[in-house]
Amino acid sequence: MSETTAQARPRLPVPPRAARFFVLLAVFICAACGLVYELALVAIGSYLLGDTITQASVVLSVMVFAMGVGSLLSKRYQTRPALSFAVVEGLLSLVGGLSVLLLYGSFAWLSASAYQPTLVLLAFVIGTLIGIEIPLLMTLIQRIRKQEASEAVADLFAADYVGGLIGGLAFPFLLLPLLGLPKGALMVGVLNAVIGVAVVLWLFRTDLTRLAYVGLTVGLAFIVTVLGLAYYFAENFEVDARQAMYRDPIAHAERSEYQEIVLTQSLDGRDVRMFLNGDLQFSTLDEYRYHESLIHPAMDGAREDVLVLGGGDGLAIRELLRYDDVESVTLVDLDPAVIELASTDPVIRDLNDDSFLDPRVEVVNADAFQWLRDNLANFDVVIADLPDGTDVGTSKLYTIEFYSLLEQALEPGGRVVVQAGSPFFAPDAYWSVGHSLEEAGLAVTPYNVDVPTFGNWGFYLGVSGAEPGGAPELTLPEDAPELRFLDQDLLGAALVFPIDRQEGEVEASTMMHPKIIGYHQDRQAWRGY
Repeated sequence: MSETTAQARPRLPVPPRAARFFVLLAVFICAACGLVYELALVAIGSYLLGDTITQASVVLSVMVFAMGVGSLLSKRYQTRPALSFAVVEGLLSLVGGLSVLLLYGSFAWLSASAYQPTLVLLAFVIGTLIGIEIPLLMTLIQRIRKQEASEAVADLFAADYVGGLIGGLAFPFLLLPLLGLPKGALMVGVLNAVIGVAVVLWLFRTDLTRLAYVGLTVGLAFIVTVLGLAYYFAENFEVDARQAMYRDPIAHAERSEYQEIVLTQSLDGRDVRMFLNGDLQFSTLDEYRYHESLIHPAMDGAREDVLVLGGGDGLAIRELLRYDDVESVTLVDLDPAVIELASTDPVIRDLNDDSFLDPRVEVVNADAFQWLRDNLANFDVVIADLPDGTDVGTSKLYTIEFYSLLEQALEPGGRVVVQAGSPFFAPDAYWSVGHSLEEAGLAVTPYNVDVPTFGNWGFYLGVSGAEPGGAPELTLPEDAPELRFLDQDLLGAALVFPIDRQEGEVEASTMMHPKIIGYHQDRQAWRGY
């Protein structure tokens, strides 16, 4: 039988009331699947680029616009609503299910610059298909049983919105923990295809020609097969794509609740590197340069109680524990998976001298900002070894508010050292950190050293309770242990910044005005890094 007009009532295999229920159930499930695709695009962007706000804004705005485009396009398919809906759901399940693997592959094998156009294209295609399906579903419901337009809209949107709620909750609490991001998207794609196409093949089969019925059946089998094969090979694909992003072979990789953790090891075994979300944390070739510069200038004074914010690799603690009069070290790091790796991996354990086994060390897994808000203890030294403030999640750790909390955690005259990024690659961001520290009441001294795998890197040594202009002197303790890189002459040179990297007109960063994000994202920042 040929496809009829939108006004004709199809011959249904079940009573109209049951048919409407199954169509609304399909709306419910398809809406849940659509929201999962949307959240998956945001999640993969935040994993790879770390900027959740930007990724969410791009995905949401493009998809909403595309849904409007899809709604207009749906007018062309109203004469064959059943067939059109099945085709749309098949395409949506295929594109949405493969979207995470496509984005990960473009980022790994093409370039980071190819990622954003691919994201926009996928968001537009998915949004357009979702926009087409809603008017088609409205037509199908009305064909089963005529009712007031307002009632039909209410029923349809109720199923759609509740489905969105279920999809939104299932994504973080069910799909990600059980299947992970790539397999979760693929599984949802299979569900979307089976439900979307099967409803048409069952309820509206009399509306389809024999050719259309066979075509949809073969198409459904093809889509499920493609998504099933992608599911089967997803782990191998992820391993190959991940390896393509790193110079050396991957020795360890895992995705924690917060980030992707990767260890690479050169073929000769001399260079082991840790990456968090693709950002280098240390190399065994020169990490001592960074950690000696971070720790020892802050140890020239009282140092019985030390607080370390970040530093889950245990390398900063290693340097602290070289002082016998350090009585306690409290380390606050968000991700327990990093602590676990640094406590169990033989290479990192050897590198950090099993620092986590020292009874003086207490580990707290918490957000540094929130922990400081609740903290009542005071410390002689605070080490802020935190990721750069390149996005909303990390920028709060470089604000006046954060440093004010940090200053309150210091004993009078206590010292703090902050890793502040690269004065060469992101000078405005670096000098902004100094302004934020000063406005929080700390007197600071900027200094910089060269770490080959990082390049030129900058720090601030600060002191609480100092008189205006009373910046701390950059000196090593008289009883400093034997160091491989740092000495007093080098610290003197570390105070010198070249003419082209002198302080410019920059502002402090706050929670409401995170200037540091803009300074890091300036088109000249990190160029050539």
